Amino acid sequence: MFDVVSVDSQNDEVFEPLGTKRKFWYRDGDRRMLFKAEERGTGEDWAEKIACELCTLLGLPHVHYELAYDVANEKPGVVCESCAPPPVSLIHGNQLMLARDSSYPSTQNNWYKVQAHTVAAVAEVLGMVHAPTALWMDNVPGGVSSALDVFAGYVMLDAWIANQDRHHENWAVLFDGVALALAPTFDHGASMARNLSDEERHDRLMTNDKGRRVGPFARRAKSAFYADATQTRPMGTVEAWRAFAIKAAEAAQIWLRQLEAIDGPKIEALLVQVPPSRMSQVCRDFTRRLLEENRRRLLMEEDQ
Repeated sequence: MFDVVSVDSQNDEVFEPLGTKRKFWYRDGDRRMLFKAEERGTGEDWAEKIACELCTLLGLPHVHYELAYDVANEKPGVVCESCAPPPVSLIHGNQLMLARDSSYPSTQNNWYKVQAHTVAAVAEVLGMVHAPTALWMDNVPGGVSSALDVFAGYVMLDAWIANQDRHHENWAVLFDGVALALAPTFDHGASMARNLSDEERHDRLMTNDKGRRVGPFARRAKSAFYADATQTRPMGTVEAWRAFAIKAAEAAQIWLRQLEAIDGPKIEALLVQVPPSRMSQVCRDFTRRLLEENRRRLLMEEDQ
């Protein structure tokens, strides 16, 4: 089983207002740590942890998450170390997009349906920043070198895990006072359809209705990217991946080879490490099927 870190919210340093979940910062020796509570019983904790481990298998720069438990409030959650310890600062995508275009709608909490959050605009911004620093690039496969190369991997991850939450405050760069470098990927708790009920998971796994099976369900996942600013609907997650893959063609093939090497047994080996109190067997079965389906779609030349 995955380790579960005990934390105590009575020792919190500061409450974190960004986002919708209860979060607080605390100190673990010299490390500044963030606890994110899973208060709604929707599986954000296990989804964050599994996504983290899948990042490791892919070789993506990522914030490392551990399952956690707040003993003071008796709440499960996850914990991670800050990726921007002082003097480094985190600059979110909306700030970068605003610097590129003064008319960009960057207002805080304006996360979705931002039509100016296009593949082309994001790629242009990424062309002006460095790849993640060496601290984050140890496990990255050879041939992946630019910020756009790495970000394409983030978008492939989103399509694989059905992460619909890569809005402009869920990607960022790190600024050390001299240079801007792409930040590791973070905040994947909205992935893998973690908020479905077990009843719906069971029904989609067992139904004879072809339209309700896992495959059609997987194809409904939407990204937070737009093909262009005139579009009224965001791109699908696989569609967004294919658009970024065109802009980082060589890196895209490298990421696909990384994905191809992660088969069903490797996925199952991760899922069985989530405590049963956080992930039921039907949830495990559905999540494995969803990941297998999205992997198949990504490795196909055309999504059918």
